[in-house]
This record gives sequence, structure tokens and C-alpha cells, in this order.
Amino acid sequence: MAVTEIAPAKLDLGREWLWPVVLAAACLAAYAPTVLGLIDGPWQTEQEGHGPLIIAASLWLVWQSRHGLRAAVSDPSPLAGWIALLLGLVLMFLARTQDVLTVEAFSFIPVISGCVLLAGGWPLLRALAFPIGFLIFAVPMPDWLIDAATVPLKVLISDVVTRTLYAAGYPIAQNGVMIMIKSYQLLVKDACSGMNSIFALSAIGVFYAYAFRWHEKLRSLLLLAVIVPITITANFIRVVTLVLIAYYGGVDLLEGPLHDLTGIGLFVAAVTLLFLFDALIGLVIRSVGWMRRRSSGTGATPKPA
Repeated sequence: MAVTEIAPAKLDLGREWLWPVVLAAACLAAYAPTVLGLIDGPWQTEQEGHGPLIIAASLWLVWQSRHGLRAAVSDPSPLAGWIALLLGLVLMFLARTQDVLTVEAFSFIPVISGCVLLAGGWPLLRALAFPIGFLIFAVPMPDWLIDAATVPLKVLISDVVTRTLYAAGYPIAQNGVMIMIKSYQLLVKDACSGMNSIFALSAIGVFYAYAFRWHEKLRSLLLLAVIVPITITANFIRVVTLVLIAYYGGVDLLEGPLHDLTGIGLFVAAVTLLFLFDALIGLVIRSVGWMRRRSSGTGATPKPA
């Protein structure tokens, strides 16, 4: 009797997991060329090198959501699932035939969303919405968007650096993204625009806000709002440092490891400023709460007769 009761349960469990496993295996096989293209291309650059970390972070978020996934009621949505899946596959096919890696990588998001809808429906997709959406940071940014944002940032950084050092008494001038100081001409390159740090710091900020501050909506929004200003500020400090190094030590010092070291320092400074801002928000919140408690306590104290 025991065998006849347990065997059907095992069979049902196997059938329950068969469809998700088949979908996952099919996705891995279909997107293997995409991953290889990302590894050989964008993920080797400074700008998009955080891609593998984004995928690892998404998997960690899925693991952290395991209790919610268990509680989610399985209610497959075949129509919506097939629409999303086929839309993603069409995007992947067109992008792969036209060699547009950005769209090809992006197509994985509707494909995986469709697979989730087919396997567990909207309750499961809602539980996985953020880990799936977070994968957008692993998609390489299109060149036209990078160029459109990089040039204004370079001009802004060059202008602010020139005005600041000129006000400090340095013999400096500017022509577009060219900074002239002493007898040297320094070109503010794309890497000095801060775009690389904006992408990476945005991913860190969104991950941090969701994983640790999501229950405080206002605090999360404030953290996300200061990402771009913090990155520009940190990049301003980097360019000022490079200009002063050229002024006091010559442009030869800017070649090689020192330039890369300032880039690493820029990112560390930006992350530090983000966490300091978060700490400041926490301090303000605690101070306001303490003042309210003190005010309410004072108001409740009876006056002496």
C-alpha cells in the first residue's frame, strides 16, 4: 500500500518540474551564442565589464526570494506566456541575423518572462519581477546612446574643472573638451566623462535599494536620485586630480598605471559617497523620529498645579 501511495506523488512531482527544466535547458541552448558574444565583446570592456556580476546578483535575488516563490500559487498563463516568449524569440532571431548584440541580449528578458508565465503564471512572475528586470543592467548600452550622453558630460566636466582651477589661480584655459594648462594640452577622453561609472553605480544603487532599503520607499528613491550627481562629482575630482598631476609633474605621469588607478579611485569614491549619503538619510530619519518622540512626550507631561 505504501508503494502505491508514494509512487503517484513522485510521478506528479516529476511532471511538475519537467516543463520548467525543459524551458530552462532550451533557453540556455538558444542563448549560448549570445553569452559567448558578450564574453568576447562588451564584457571585456571597462564600460560593460559588470555584466557577469549583474547575472550573479540576479541569481542571488532569486535565491533570496525562494520563500515567496514557494508561497506563490502556480497558475500558468499560456496565452500571455506564449506571446512574451515568441516576441523575445523574434527579437533574438532578427538581432542575431543583423548582428545587433544589444537587442539580442535584451530579448532574453521577454523570453525568460514568457517561460515564467508558462510555468507558474502571473503570481510567479510578480515574485521574480525584480530579479528579471535587474538583468537590464547586463544588456550592453547601444553606441548611439553612449555617444549622445558622453559628449555633453565631457564638455560639462571640462568646463567645471577649468572654471574651478582658474578661480584657484591656475593658468588654465579650455577649448571644448581640450584643457590647456601650463604648456600642456589635455584631452578629456570618453572614459573621463563618467559614463562607465554611471552604469555600474546605477546597478549597485538599484541592487542596494531593493535588497536593503526597499521597505523605505522614500529613502530608496533618494538614493537612486543622487547616483548621477554623485558620479559626476566623483569624476570631477578625478579630472581635477589628473590636471594637477600634469601641472606639477608633467603629462608623462598620466600615462600607464596612474591613469587607471585614478579610474579605480573614482569608482571607489562614488560608491563611498553613495553609502555616506545613505547613512546621512538614516541619521536625518532617526533625528526626526527622536524629535517627534520628544515633542509628543513633552506634550503629554502634565503641568504642575
